[in-house]
Amino acid sequence: MPFRLLIPLGLLCALLPLHHGAPGPDGSAPDPAHYRERVKAMFYHAYDSYLENAFPFDELRPLTCDGHDTWGSFSLTLIDALDTLLILGNVSEFQRVVEVLQDSVDFDIDVNASVFETNIRVVGGLLSAHLLSKKAGVEVEAGWPCSGPLLRMAEEAARKLLPAFQTPTGMPYGTVNLLHGVNPGETPVTCTAGIGTFIVEFATLSSLTGDPVFEDVARVALMRLWESRSDIGLVGNHIDVLTGKWVAQDAGIGAGVDSYFEYLVKGAILLQDKKLMAMFLEYNKAIRNYTRFDDWYLWVQMYKGTVSMPVFQSLEAYWPGLQSLIGDIDNAMRTFLNYYTVWKQFGGLPEFYNIPQGYTVEKREGYPLRPELIESAMYLYRATGDPTLLELGRDAVESIEKISKVECGFATIKDLRDHKLDNRMESFFLAETVKYLYLLFDPTNFIHNNGSTFDAVITPYGECILGAGGYIFNTEAHPIDPAALHCCQRLKEEQWEVEDLMREFYSLKWSRSKFQKKTVSSGPWEPPARPGTLFSPENHDQARERKPAKQKVPLLSCPSQPFTSKLALLGQVFLDSS
Repeated sequence: MPFRLLIPLGLLCALLPLHHGAPGPDGSAPDPAHYRERVKAMFYHAYDSYLENAFPFDELRPLTCDGHDTWGSFSLTLIDALDTLLILGNVSEFQRVVEVLQDSVDFDIDVNASVFETNIRVVGGLLSAHLLSKKAGVEVEAGWPCSGPLLRMAEEAARKLLPAFQTPTGMPYGTVNLLHGVNPGETPVTCTAGIGTFIVEFATLSSLTGDPVFEDVARVALMRLWESRSDIGLVGNHIDVLTGKWVAQDAGIGAGVDSYFEYLVKGAILLQDKKLMAMFLEYNKAIRNYTRFDDWYLWVQMYKGTVSMPVFQSLEAYWPGLQSLIGDIDNAMRTFLNYYTVWKQFGGLPEFYNIPQGYTVEKREGYPLRPELIESAMYLYRATGDPTLLELGRDAVESIEKISKVECGFATIKDLRDHKLDNRMESFFLAETVKYLYLLFDPTNFIHNNGSTFDAVITPYGECILGAGGYIFNTEAHPIDPAALHCCQRLKEEQWEVEDLMREFYSLKWSRSKFQKKTVSSGPWEPPARPGTLFSPENHDQARERKPAKQKVPLLSCPSQPFTSKLALLGQVFLDSS
């Protein structure tokens, strides 16, 4: 018997006027200029509170007005907020923070860091700031954007993550020690998003530095996930990166999976890669066939397609924005309006929402000021101009200020039912939530450039066009200028010339061992041979897709770090401390 979704009557009624762009409480549409200033004030209240009370720690604890390290001791909020400063027009503070980061951030530390979070927040934040530096008035060095201190920092951080990809499958571990590599006791279970969320940052890094290793490992990980999908075209939630066996078999678009789908689309756009887009479109068919019910998306068993969790997760609210990127506006708006009714019910999106019951799920009633619904509103407003989307922005500003604002910043809402607060302000509040709100209300921001203006930059590798628009946001809302990926092509050619000279100088045997190392070998990372030479594969694209040979890889040594997570709630993974 097919599953039928029972939607509460209140939600159905709430949907009807929203399709017609219902006005605000006073009968008028929100004033973008007014809310733009309100959002800017929100940013500085949070940002100044972090600088005064928490720096150099990763994040602010707003209820106790102090700081704590969360993701690796990188002064993470400062990195995450850097490109937001420029989007808000604060050039002088951007310049100051660039100098502070160069002086204070060190990646040679004995810290166990999330590979996923370090990539999207640190590598992504530094790459974005690097590419925006000239626009911010930073005096860039000769060779920019193919060189620069922030680019070198991003590369250093990314190299610290590479040992995580040294597995028989090419899919990365979830955690790596920045000083010692992968812990011998590290769990091999990684979430799908933690495997498939690298192509945007790593392909950008390879294009700018000329080192293909970053893009190569990201592509291998994407391909292994694609090859691991079920017969009905779905992927699960968590997989063993050593064996390729699925550990959590719930399939959906939310937590643990979300940014994998996002990066197939954004990677396709950034790299003009038809294969990545074709992969997403195949997934999209399966998602529609098995997880979509009345414009909601549920969790199903990945092999059978049977419903396992009839819940909406707040992280799923990115989906309408992703749909807009592929031109599926009608479906995107219908799903967005469903999610908006939940916001209107609580003044925020609870982490879990039981759709048939129309209420929160026990122990998942919180709202940590996530950006996803606002992100979708920004994308859809750019596509449609529907004033309903501005109303969501208005509601978000009013709710966050009323419920979450405290003396030292903005606090996570622990429970949307009674508005109790938690002592944390995640760095994504300044990187994403505030940024997307501001861009929703600022249609003339340089980020929205339609290509009518641009900058011509002379590099050692020729003339380069930057700033023409089409920015691709990584999943932490750090904008990447796609034009920059074409600025440094001659750097690669120069690299191949140097390697040719080295081949001539050294013996053939040495050259073979040096330049034919595989992406997932246990040895040091080396660039592959130049396509077309004696040492290159017959077909470079086929080589990227070829499954790495299974081999026993010696694990690196570092202090023991016990796995503190558990599998619960029908396969969904949560931390014990959550």
